[in-house]
Amino acid sequence: MRRREFITLLSGTVAVWPLVARAQQPAMPVIGFLSSRSPNESAGVSAAFRQGLQETGFAEGQNVVIAFRWAEGAYDRLPKLAADLVGLKVTVLFAAGGPPAALAAKAATSTIPIVFSAVNDPDRLGLVASFNRPGGNVTGMSTFTADIGAKSVELLMEFVPKAAVIAYLVNPSNPAVEIYAEEATRAASALGVQIRVLNASTEGDLDNAFSALAGLGAAGLVVPGDPFFDIKRDKILALASRYAVPAMYGFREFVTAGGLMSYGASLPDSYRRADIYVGRIVKGENPADLQIMQPTKFDLLINLKTAKALGLEIPPTLLATADEVIE
Repeated sequence: MRRREFITLLSGTVAVWPLVARAQQPAMPVIGFLSSRSPNESAGVSAAFRQGLQETGFAEGQNVVIAFRWAEGAYDRLPKLAADLVGLKVTVLFAAGGPPAALAAKAATSTIPIVFSAVNDPDRLGLVASFNRPGGNVTGMSTFTADIGAKSVELLMEFVPKAAVIAYLVNPSNPAVEIYAEEATRAASALGVQIRVLNASTEGDLDNAFSALAGLGAAGLVVPGDPFFDIKRDKILALASRYAVPAMYGFREFVTAGGLMSYGASLPDSYRRADIYVGRIVKGENPADLQIMQPTKFDLLINLKTAKALGLEIPPTLLATADEVIE
């Protein structure tokens, strides 16, 4: 072989080898991210999700791919989005944004592992067999149980102790709505207060619900955790301010944005801890063997500025028990 031909052959081999090597590399696992919420207002929890992955040795774009699908508060879109992710043959399906996403994911596949976050009472909803032994292909993080709704009613009553009626806002599209309302009604009854349930699954419904408060004689309002309510956080807070209604919320994000008070677990922490399960499953663990995680701490936040704007005096006992007071 002539020297020139040998060099040409060698250079061609060098050029082709990296392409062959790349072609032989195994494909990165794909995590399906199915959310009831919208991407813009989910920046904080999405960051917590990625943090959970990193804690198990995975980084997006380096050794794992994340396929995002957002329902943007339209729960009827979730089944199609879930089916789309199943069609991609994702390694794990992460259901974010409460019961609607988790139930849609479970209906879409019985074989792909599913990890949910921010789901209350997953056993009562039929997602898992039990907290200790979930069984099947579903596990995850339960942010709170429905009795947190009952506790919210009790705490709100400390602000308005003479109230005869309390309103309770629910999204009828949420599969957990009956559980929420049932526990809240029981708590109100024990306190000698009537609960008026208000339904809202659209912006127009929110306007109608708040405008109905005065006619109902409601002295306060409880807004439990719901993905649609998270998306419409700014609107809900604006309406609460316009109608000057003392309101209790399910997550601290409402209070840091100007709401009066919240009681519940950390939503970002729920995403982070649930995603640690995602990483463990990608590494080979079985979701049926991973018990449902539960929060270890519930925080009470009070916005002092909002209380003053509403002309409310914070009871000293409530102030003393608050985990954080925003001034």
